[in-house]
Amino acid sequence: MSPRSDYAPVLFAVAMLLVSMVSYQCGAALAKQLFPLIGAQGATACRLGLGALILLLVRRPWRSPRRVRDVRALWGYGLSIGAMNLVFYMSLRTIPLGIAVALEFTGPLALALFGSRRWLDFAWIALVLAGLALLLPLRAQAQALDPVGMMYALAAGVGWALYIVLGQRAGAAHGADTVTLGTCIAALLAIPFGVVHAGSALFAPALLPLALGVAVLSSALPYSLEMLALTRLPTRTFGTLLSLEPAIAAVAGVGFLGEQLSALQWLAIAAIIVAAAGTALSVRQPVAEPPPN
Repeated sequence: MSPRSDYAPVLFAVAMLLVSMVSYQCGAALAKQLFPLIGAQGATACRLGLGALILLLVRRPWRSPRRVRDVRALWGYGLSIGAMNLVFYMSLRTIPLGIAVALEFTGPLALALFGSRRWLDFAWIALVLAGLALLLPLRAQAQALDPVGMMYALAAGVGWALYIVLGQRAGAAHGADTVTLGTCIAALLAIPFGVVHAGSALFAPALLPLALGVAVLSSALPYSLEMLALTRLPTRTFGTLLSLEPAIAAVAGVGFLGEQLSALQWLAIAAIIVAAAGTALSVRQPVAEPPPN
């Protein structure tokens, strides 16, 4: 087999992951355009509600035999998706998309570094803290960030960490239907908030094309492409590429929403990206074990 054919599956997986991240952030930028009409709560309800419907139609999980297996992990996973998306969209009301994603990224990053005792990992922690310090609204500047929006983004990071932990347990019990079932549970959490905030405006037919675009770009398409990449890439490579997401989000915010970031804010995003990539590259690989039969 030629070297080119060896690299082809890896390059395909990398391309799928990059398209997934671009799709997700474009969906977030599109969702922000719904905020003046139905608010962040309504946009979250549309995204998760329509996303769940699309996944149900595609996956049709009712065809699979169902047993009661770790239901608490599944509900925890679904509720973490709902809460994470709700507070993330709440953060987008007052802070730029790229900064919100960078702050949200601290959740999985902290999870990766939790319990570490190596000096290199402490260096990554220091770099993250330096990035956060650059984002804190401590200086008298025109582009000082809203502290409430920052707290919402950090809360989304906590939800992301819970999503990872509970998703592993739920995925082991429910397999390929985990994302579909979890998204349905997330929709049950988000839709009441959207209805209370937006009322009947949430069901206006004129919003349907935009809401469907958000659901496809932010849920159905990126989840599917990410799963393709995850099954074809080493964990280290996957984590390193995923660290590009704050930069992609920042570019999407500039390109689609006209958001402007200061030099210090770009530097803060870069610091968090480098810390995330460094963590992924320096993680200790487990001892190889024979695959399960």
